[in-house]
Amino acid sequence: MKKEQRPIIVGIIFSIVTKQKVSYVYSYEESKHYSVSCDGSTSSIDSYDYERKCSVTGKISSNSYELYDYGERKYVQVEVHGNSFNGYDYASGKHFSGNINGNSISFYDYDNSKYYSYSI
Repeated sequence: MKKEQRPIIVGIIFSIVTKQKVSYVYSYEESKHYSVSCDGSTSSIDSYDYERKCSVTGKISSNSYELYDYGERKYVQVEVHGNSFNGYDYASGKHFSGNINGNSISFYDYDNSKYYSYSI
């Protein structure tokens, strides 16, 4: 998954798990705040990535979320199990996984076999 795409996906997942609105995601790798708009407390996902100037929308089926990233013009599949998640990025053709602990998110990207840390 592209590094520019990860913050909005992290924000959406955090919002889904916590049922809270998210307005920024902090990347420890880049020491940077990303401005986003995510609300996972509704029956559908309608988020906006201010950095990339694009929407990410989706529909919910049980604990599975099918997100469409208008910036990449590809889908991202996410499954949430408690505070853990896993998914598939159709743009890169690779899986990802991670977990949420408080306001911290650990994200493992199989595209480059690296861990990334974020906070809300």
